[in-house]
Amino acid sequence: MTTIIPIVVMSFFLLASCSDEEKETVEVVFDPETTYTMKTTEVSTLVSDSGITRYRANADVWLIYGKANEPYWYFPEGLYLEQFDTLFQVKSSIKADTAYYFEKQELWKGVGNVEMKSLDGEYFTTSLIFWDQKLQKIYSDKYIRIEQQDKVITGIGFESNQSMTEYKIFNTTGIFPVNETPVDTTQTKTEASE
Repeated sequence: MTTIIPIVVMSFFLLASCSDEEKETVEVVFDPETTYTMKTTEVSTLVSDSGITRYRANADVWLIYGKANEPYWYFPEGLYLEQFDTLFQVKSSIKADTAYYFEKQELWKGVGNVEMKSLDGEYFTTSLIFWDQKLQKIYSDKYIRIEQQDKVITGIGFESNQSMTEYKIFNTTGIFPVNETPVDTTQTKTEASE
């Protein structure tokens, strides 16, 4: 019994000394609108639909703001997205300097130098693009340049199906034919000087 008393007294002093320690607390300010919940770098991922690989996405930085009022993904250093056919051939692609994905709306937004290639091999360039997955359409109210095989079309604002095969330009600013045969200007200059 005498050995138990010193153990009990020692335990009491140890507990008392621990409770007298000054505890530090750190206040953390968490603003869900400006604080990301996940950060991933050097991303290269495949996306499947119904068990079939449909897309490949590449990004240097991917930030997810999952606790924001409107949760979204942010790609501050750009995004490159490819769409595959069933044989894994690239059917179309889109590249943007900066990109966002708004989860609830299922809406993609590409900003900066936006370049797209359609299923038909046409090239689209603009500074702002939206892809609404729910409505399955792509649109913009900014300047658009479309390079087709035989002409270049420019305008302000357009709307398209998501495969970019059927589209309309709202305010056409020009249609320029593309001449695939190079013009020999040296012969014309020589004839003109004679």
